[in-house]
Amino acid sequence: MPEPHWEWYRSFLQVLESGSLSAAGRAMGLAQPTVGRHIDGLEAALGLQLFTRSSDGFAPTEAAHELHPYAASMAATAAAMRRVADSHGAGVRGTVRLTASEVVGVEVLPPVLAQLRATHPELRIELVLSNAVDDLLRREADVAVRMFRPQQEALVARHVADIALGLYAHERYLAVHGMPQSPEELAMHSLIGFDRENAFIRKMQQQFPMVTREAMAFRSDSDLAQLAAIRAGFGIGVCQSALATRTSGLVRVLPQAFSLKLDTWVAMHEDLRKSERCAVVFKAVAQGLAAHATSQP
Repeated sequence: MPEPHWEWYRSFLQVLESGSLSAAGRAMGLAQPTVGRHIDGLEAALGLQLFTRSSDGFAPTEAAHELHPYAASMAATAAAMRRVADSHGAGVRGTVRLTASEVVGVEVLPPVLAQLRATHPELRIELVLSNAVDDLLRREADVAVRMFRPQQEALVARHVADIALGLYAHERYLAVHGMPQSPEELAMHSLIGFDRENAFIRKMQQQFPMVTREAMAFRSDSDLAQLAAIRAGFGIGVCQSALATRTSGLVRVLPQAFSLKLDTWVAMHEDLRKSERCAVVFKAVAQGLAAHATSQP
């Protein structure tokens, strides 16, 4: 049996993510029978059943789940190859895939990237809102903004800022419910926060044990959703101080009792050191984040 075609793996990934041949075909611009032939060909080449067919769609088998990260790595590598090939030519050109958290990607980076595009009109940006740890090593991104120090030795990382965090509420909320005078009084207020714990939340709970999931009146793992709830006057939540100053009506709550710093880094794979397109993005993002951090009160 010949080596499976790359198109078969692409179809495998799309069917795995979408659950059906028709949805995968629409995503790739292929006819449903073509996608079906790709799946049949891959299963025959590998000697494995990858999906269980039913009227409800294609359910992945255990073998499909085990193959998924390898196929995803192949897809990321292929995309990285296209970005490198696209960048060749005079000047800074081509595509840079940048990943950042939701709040940084939506609230901080757009003006930085707009200025970068104005300076380098042949540069294109793919922005991924994610805080996953391993995407740089798998080449799913070229440059990453991370709110923790990257530990992988294969990465070039620069600490760019300590972004201040505080508790904030809109003045509309405080006009109705009053300003808490102590951390203990937070229990009487509508708190905005997380649904699932992560490393940062657990670290914060060591200093502020009253911050528990059960205490939250509004729970979301989306930082953007939490920020929107604070701005809407739902209650009290954690916000970057630099962002709070941009929204009229946001008021700092218990500044002496609650104050944190968000460790902020920019990183890229060491193999991209000599990439001009990645270097200019790395530098611009680092400078933009540093300026953002210094704009806080």
